[in-house]
Amino acid sequence: MLQLIDVSKTFNPGTVNEKKALSHLNLELQDGDFATIIGSNGAGKSTMFNAICGTFFADEGAVILDGTDITYEKEYKRSKYIGHLFQDPMKGTAPNMSIEENLALAYLRASAVKGKFFSRISQKEKQMFREKLALLDMGLEDRMKNPVGLLSGGQRQALTLLMATVVTPKILLLDEHTAALDPATAEKVLNLTKRIVAENKITCLMITHNMQSALELGNRTLMMNSGEIVLDIKDEERKGLTVADLLEKFKEGVGAQLDNDRILLS
Repeated sequence: MLQLIDVSKTFNPGTVNEKKALSHLNLELQDGDFATIIGSNGAGKSTMFNAICGTFFADEGAVILDGTDITYEKEYKRSKYIGHLFQDPMKGTAPNMSIEENLALAYLRASAVKGKFFSRISQKEKQMFREKLALLDMGLEDRMKNPVGLLSGGQRQALTLLMATVVTPKILLLDEHTAALDPATAEKVLNLTKRIVAENKITCLMITHNMQSALELGNRTLMMNSGEIVLDIKDEERKGLTVADLLEKFKEGVGAQLDNDRILLS
């Protein structure tokens, strides 16, 4: 479903602020893979997501999605088939528009229907929005006319997840999407994520700072360092691994201990 071939990206090249964010990165995801990604700050995790989404074009390499080369495709075009959630619940929604209007925008952006006008969402489509909101079990189906800005962080993140998947994307990118939520809400949003991904068989990449979650969620765990993937374990190889095992594998692959307190203390 996804291939990153020798992807490199350097910010501010030739200046004192030069930063090589991605270094000849290679990754291949099969259709239906759910891979968790862990690594220190600056390891290149979010930069890799931005390269996939088209926030910037890679300096070198290629991005292939579902057999199509999208390396130089504009970000707004990729958004039709790439779902993306951020750590900040304020991103990804229009706060002054209603829940229904936000869902309509997301639906029309990704829908294959041509020439569909925002003001002409049918009653059938509105009912579909209501049914999907009810599955979140947050009472949002009874607040469809309310502005999104009135929602809590957890409600907003759950809505953003629904918006990203209201039309099943080819790939879903989750950038620490529960990190800003309180533990109880984070668990609820994570359970919603697992259910939606499983039911729709969505290929998914999820950045997390929680090493236990990185081993328990999905079928594959990636570790990044200095813009490269230094560890890629999946299926049988991943079963039975502990956090201590993961840290040891990181040390073997990089030649140094993982020293990120946020990860180690989570």
